[in-house]
Amino acid sequence: MSLKSIFDAKEVKAEFEKAGINPSFIPVIWKHVMNHNPNNTTNKTMEWKEIPSLPSAAYSLLNSKFKPLTSSIHSLLHSSDHVTSKLLIKLQNGAFIEAVIMTYDTRLGKYNGNPRPGGTRSTLCVSSQVGCKMGCKFCATGSMGFKNNLSSGEIVEQLVHASRVSPIRNVVFMGMGEPLNNYTALVEAIRVMMGSPFQLSPKRITVSTVGIVHAINKLHNDLPGLNLAVSLHAPVQDIRCQIMPAARAFPLEKLMAALQEYQKNSQQKIFIEYIMLDGVNDEEQHAHLLGKLLETFQVVVNLIPFNPIGTLSQFSTSSEERVSRFQKILRGTYNIRTTVRKEMGQDISGACGQLVVNLPDKRSIGNSGLVTDIEDLHL
Repeated sequence: MSLKSIFDAKEVKAEFEKAGINPSFIPVIWKHVMNHNPNNTTNKTMEWKEIPSLPSAAYSLLNSKFKPLTSSIHSLLHSSDHVTSKLLIKLQNGAFIEAVIMTYDTRLGKYNGNPRPGGTRSTLCVSSQVGCKMGCKFCATGSMGFKNNLSSGEIVEQLVHASRVSPIRNVVFMGMGEPLNNYTALVEAIRVMMGSPFQLSPKRITVSTVGIVHAINKLHNDLPGLNLAVSLHAPVQDIRCQIMPAARAFPLEKLMAALQEYQKNSQQKIFIEYIMLDGVNDEEQHAHLLGKLLETFQVVVNLIPFNPIGTLSQFSTSSEERVSRFQKILRGTYNIRTTVRKEMGQDISGACGQLVVNLPDKRSIGNSGLVTDIEDLHL
């Protein structure tokens, strides 16, 4: 029987309580695992006996039931502009997932209209599933099909691995998989990330979804203060269904009603993700339809240039002129805050929509420099 991840919080706590061991030792154990850097020690694999002052019963329990990490970094690729790194992570079952570290400059954002202090910091884009069953036609992960859900420990381990590469300030669930289709593990993993030793504020965590209505209805109660991002990508149901087959199960009318209720309860702005596909959803009429759809909401729209996904792609990237015109309509006519996502990591297939285990075409994007991040927008 395979050993479980020490970051599978629910199982660890249950085993500790069953053995009469105080669960307060669990964050202490996590901190030691976090601080163990295999690159700085001759002992590449951490052993439980290295952690001092645990009850004797804890050592035997840990040795028989749990591993410090059930996954490992198989490869680490860095983009040519040095602001994006992609981790190919091998799971205990032999499957692979990808996580992406993106480096931003906080000084490029503004807070209350004033320049921000600070400097560079990193955001981690994590995966929640191996593959994805949503089948979005513009996304490489969808071409893999769905393999399996990640455990909460496997989700948290991505943060552990990434923290050994760069200090992580923000986490976005925008990697492989539909996070809300792995709801229980997602909630458990985020609760671990918000506690010791990670101590991430919920304001620094963003969950992206294609619009799983029943899960959106539960999210605020289970994880208050979290950022919600919705992959809308079209202003009308028929276009959504063409490019996002899963949208058939979640009609736009029901999705917008769920978002209205979520916003009423959370009192937070919602991020709207909108991929720009040439001739599909990027015309002026689409901008007006989107503006009318969102005009009663408090949102930030993030326009995303389409990233090619090798021979799988049936779409083209919208021109800069079209993207700019789309943005101006939303801003000028509907007073909707609208940003254009700066693409990062295309040359290592680490940009939005490009995550797939068998790496697609690699393209160089040159030196695009540091950019500001969506989590640094003052909402």
